Amino acid sequence: MAAFFVRGCPRRQRGGSRTVSVTTLTRPVQSAETQPETAGRKRPLGASVGLWMWPALATLVIAYVRIDGPQLGTDELVTSDVGRRSLGQILAMLQNVDAVHATYYVLMHGWMAVFGDSETAMRMPSVLAMSGTAALVALIGRRLFDSRAGMCGGLLFALIPVVSRFAQEARSYALVVLAATLATFLLLRALDAPRRWWRWAGYALCVAVVGLLHLIALTVLAGHLAVVVHRAREEGGVFWRFCVAALAGAAGVIPVVVLGTSQASRQLFWVPEPDLWGLVGIWPQVFASGLCAGVVITLAAMARRTERRDALLLCFTVALLPPFVLWAASHGDVSYFRFQYAMFTVPVWAVLAGAGLARAARSWLTVGVVLAVVGLLVLPDQRRMRGEFEHDVPHNADYMAAARTIEKYYHSGDAAVYVKGAPWMLDQGVRYYLRPGLKLREVFVAKSAAENNELFPVYCPEPVTCLRGESRIWVVVPGSDPDPLNAVPAGQAAALRAQYTTSGTVPLSGLTVALLERKR
Repeated sequence: MAAFFVRGCPRRQRGGSRTVSVTTLTRPVQSAETQPETAGRKRPLGASVGLWMWPALATLVIAYVRIDGPQLGTDELVTSDVGRRSLGQILAMLQNVDAVHATYYVLMHGWMAVFGDSETAMRMPSVLAMSGTAALVALIGRRLFDSRAGMCGGLLFALIPVVSRFAQEARSYALVVLAATLATFLLLRALDAPRRWWRWAGYALCVAVVGLLHLIALTVLAGHLAVVVHRAREEGGVFWRFCVAALAGAAGVIPVVVLGTSQASRQLFWVPEPDLWGLVGIWPQVFASGLCAGVVITLAAMARRTERRDALLLCFTVALLPPFVLWAASHGDVSYFRFQYAMFTVPVWAVLAGAGLARAARSWLTVGVVLAVVGLLVLPDQRRMRGEFEHDVPHNADYMAAARTIEKYYHSGDAAVYVKGAPWMLDQGVRYYLRPGLKLREVFVAKSAAENNELFPVYCPEPVTCLRGESRIWVVVPGSDPDPLNAVPAGQAAALRAQYTTSGTVPLSGLTVALLERKR
């Protein structure tokens, strides 16, 4: 059928009574052959709600399983540290570092004030964001293809290992995925009725949210632009409306752009420049499973036989253009080519895979069997995602065991020396897992990270002057050197060796805990 309709009704052009057919990026009316039981009847409310509810619930349940299993990783420890600071301290820190995460930190500051800073509490916003994304996948799939494709896409999204992995991460990535997917959905809504300015206003607002959560996620606009250019050839006015909305949204993040670009070289210096193979090698990482990537991309390829060429254009451009833009932009002074920054493409891959599955499977029984097989295939990856140290690869630092060791042998008046290195949030990791109320004076810290408006503290320039005659000092260092003081900075190590002896060490995964006692 050449003509496409909005929600089953023909669109009427303004200024006339004649009904005309306009090609839009919406779900076509299904023929009696493809849907004989519902043709000509309004979709039941329960069916409409169930379309997005079941994928959302499936994602929620899968993501919640063992949500507190992995210990907090380095980035999550930053969230914990910054989120517990005062709003003034957060804003002061953003002038120096992590401006691109400003919105997320402010959101988490409010969330943690209400729900606390437990692992589960800090990760729940990400769980809810991924669940909301699953609902949007189903709605986009219905709008572009049909309800069956939407349901398949939403349920496939719930099974993808990277969804669970970053639903259980106390960082902004899941919220970015949600915001970028919502922007795509709102673009479709705006293209349904391009003369309704409030739809473009909603799209512009969402674009701003995407940029505020993560600047690099604005590369989703590359895929949106390609679709709008294609649509503009058939309907005038769409292109400039899109440009106004996109630019208005992007203008809202200019302060973050200014600060973020000035801090980029400091924060991303370690990201290597990608070679040509990176455009291929990134996909197993994006899905957190090479096997899952192969299954999803294969199902997505099966959707190419559909007659919805406009829908395919939208999905493939949003899925493929942003990673290519990232790759091209990563050949300058700073490389941005990390799989986390392309993760917002996963929902559109799920939409395409859902369409391919719906086209290949002729019954819901077949769909259920395929989903069950996919679930079994990715089960090892799902279990790996919930490993104790999965969020701290490759350091595998056991902060919890270090804290329990200190608690077990703690004496009143004990002090501590935490040596940052690899991992560089070691001090925050041990402090986080110490029981509430147990605080050790960090003998060489002159000014805390919060007081320094940074992620790092200021250390005493002359370490020996910072010792106050403590009888016992706990030293926690990365690695497993038999002499833990070898990992301590030279000046601090010399001060400790002169006044203390090592009375015992406990090697742990990724860390060593040592107890020093003052010489008599």
